[in-house]
Amino acid sequence: MRELELKSVIKVCNMDELSAEEKHLIELAIEATSRSYAPYSKFHVGAAVRLDNGVEIIGCNQENAAYPSGLCAERTALFAAGVQYPDVPVRMLAIAARGTHGELEEEPVPPCGSCRQVMVETETRANAPMRILLYGKKYVYVIDGIRKLMPLTFSEFQR
Repeated sequence: MRELELKSVIKVCNMDELSAEEKHLIELAIEATSRSYAPYSKFHVGAAVRLDNGVEIIGCNQENAAYPSGLCAERTALFAAGVQYPDVPVRMLAIAARGTHGELEEEPVPPCGSCRQVMVETETRANAPMRILLYGKKYVYVIDGIRKLMPLTFSEFQR
């Protein structure tokens, strides 16, 4: 038996270390948290996508009493981008969250497994990695491509 060590490279930055474009996308994700429909979990998540053509699209989580009929913020934004601009790669995705207390989370909130898989498919479809920005009040995680966050992706086994 042997062990396989997988490594994720995640940059940890302060907001002032980010580009104006990255800050703007995070601000859109923060704004999107206020549009979230989360009456059950009270956990409001916003996402913002910037496409290669400069178009920005936001999404937020949408809960439903008939769980699991709701949808995460990341997927609402990525699916909306895919519908409106199917041939335009996603260049960047920002995610922010407000906890049950109503305040922005102190630390970055990572995407769930389903959202990670959708990110894999989005990158695979466009044949281009996206920069992922996970916002927290203390710091921001910057990840260059979903494979840095999820190195063993399902699509790699299907192609």
